Amino acid sequence: MAIGTDGSRRTWTVAEARARLPEVLRLAEEEGPQQIGVRKPFVVAPASAWDDRTASPDPAAPSESREPPMPFGRWLVEHMRIGVDLELPERGPDRPPPFADDDGTA
Repeated sequence: MAIGTDGSRRTWTVAEARARLPEVLRLAEEEGPQQIGVRKPFVVAPASAWDDRTASPDPAAPSESREPPMPFGRWLVEHMRIGVDLELPERGPDRPPPFADDDGTA
């Protein structure tokens, strides 16, 4: 957040942030995350700060050596319950579209 003339932190209005985007980005890099908006606030932060907050639990690992987050589909497969029989639909050419209406049209 930008620091006001009285030393307090301030929140950027959307109009100010739009008009002074380079300054918002510079301050995010120098001072830390910048808040934009009051009723529906957003935060602008350097990518390195975001990566540090969302990275793996090992804070000692350098950010370059951290693995990217696991894709959701892979997570589902790896965390599927064992021993549960799933009934899979037919995959033949006569299979109706998955979101078809009752009359068979999509």
